[in-house]
Amino acid sequence: MAEEMQKELFSVQEAAEFLGVSESTIRRYVSDGRLLAYRLGDERLIRIKRQDLDKLLSPINAGNDEEG
Repeated sequence: MAEEMQKELFSVQEAAEFLGVSESTIRRYVSDGRLLAYRLGDERLIRIKRQDLDKLLSPINAGNDEEG
């Protein structure tokens, strides 16, 4: 049953794998404010919500060809 539930919190490594980018890119996005991240208590552990990762994704309008 746990496998059926969607993961809601991601580590930096998991977020990078989810988006297909490097961990450095995730950390840069967090640092410059493009991606929200949350620290677990007083620890250095960072977690990122799936909904915040989803917000980074935007569709490409394939029908809009402005280059030709």
